[in-house]
Amino acid sequence: MLSLRNFRRICAAIDAFTVTFIAASLSKSRRKSDISVFATDSNCESFPTIAACKSAILNKRSRTKPQEATEASSSNTCLDPSSIGEPVLFKLKAEKDPEKLFHIFRCNAHNRFVVENRFAFQDTVDRLAGARRFDLIEELLEHQKTLPQGRREGFIVRIIMLYGKAGMPDHALKTFHEMELFGCPRTVKSFNATLKVLSQARRFDDANLLFADSSKMYGIGLDVISFNTIIKLMCEMGNLESAYLVMVDMENAGIKPDVVTYTTLISASYKHGRSMVGDGLWNLMVLKGCSPNLATFNVRIQFLINRKRAFQANDLVRLMRKAGIRPDEMTYNLIIKGFCMIGELEMAKQIFYAIHQWTLKPNSKIYQTMIHYLNEAGKFDLAFRLCKNSMERNWFPNVDTIRKLLKGLMSISKDRNAREILKLVKERKTSYSSDEIKEFHDIIRKK
Repeated sequence: MLSLRNFRRICAAIDAFTVTFIAASLSKSRRKSDISVFATDSNCESFPTIAACKSAILNKRSRTKPQEATEASSSNTCLDPSSIGEPVLFKLKAEKDPEKLFHIFRCNAHNRFVVENRFAFQDTVDRLAGARRFDLIEELLEHQKTLPQGRREGFIVRIIMLYGKAGMPDHALKTFHEMELFGCPRTVKSFNATLKVLSQARRFDDANLLFADSSKMYGIGLDVISFNTIIKLMCEMGNLESAYLVMVDMENAGIKPDVVTYTTLISASYKHGRSMVGDGLWNLMVLKGCSPNLATFNVRIQFLINRKRAFQANDLVRLMRKAGIRPDEMTYNLIIKGFCMIGELEMAKQIFYAIHQWTLKPNSKIYQTMIHYLNEAGKFDLAFRLCKNSMERNWFPNVDTIRKLLKGLMSISKDRNAREILKLVKERKTSYSSDEIKEFHDIIRKK
């Protein structure tokens, strides 16, 4: 039978062998310095103690986890799109730094939750453009063109429009020219998108050249949208004769001008003082069997109001209703302004109050128009009521209108009403400037 002393010696020998084996295993997976540090801390020089081995293992775990977390959170490290999914959209929306925003989007180029989300795509480009990081926009969109989705024309159209929205029309035009290089078919859809970008950027020469080369260089058959875009462009240039000729070419090509074509030409004619041409185009449109829409009627009403022919404009509104076209807020704002301009305030008030019966609600522009002309006519009591009603809906007239109203109310001893308007001005969420409010106070104190 073993004595207690001999038993303890055997256990100590087994412990020493076990510790030596563990230390040898750790030395293969760790740097030598890791074990030597703990061996130095112990009082034994031949082999590490059990405490040193335990401490080394715990230290290894604590050092590995922060390293993995740092690598995963790095802005330059791409995570697996399938593992992140929709939360990436929240990261994109919350990120403020342009560089990090770019890397998040770039790393998720294959993530359909990101790439196929129009809002996320456009919002990212908009914010990079706001930060004037056009280099990042170019790198981002050019990278997208090399991916599988770059072979879809609908996706390339989106790239073209994003370049246009970012104020990079040259890149949009280049994308259109290079579509065949990355295996994407070129049709009238991408052509119209490029033409629209050039028009919005007022690149008239480039747009005209692209339009002229559409059939010869690209073999693209133009449609009504193509012709309407170039007609609008020529009207904005003031080249009305060329715009009329394009409409003729349009008909010769077998494409029937639509209401957008006629409305664009009529509006440009009235704007440039060619009323007879505008009236002739209106009649031609009707003879061709093309019915005017709301926009066409509003263009005509605007012309009549500018000529101070408010009663004729009002008759045109009745014609609209008979044709089944419902006037909108812009229509009524024009009519009210027209009657006010010729001094027919009673007619303007009748239309203003009748809007409610027509299941419409006056908007801020209508209130602004009414209050302005009531001030001009010295009708300060009614102007006060409308102004108060407008402010309670958070529609605030401009500074000149409020200034005239306050002066008018003080001139007829309506101090209380003036102070009520001033109180609403000061309570406005997006307040007037301190100088403007001081001026309003001075008007009331002068009495």
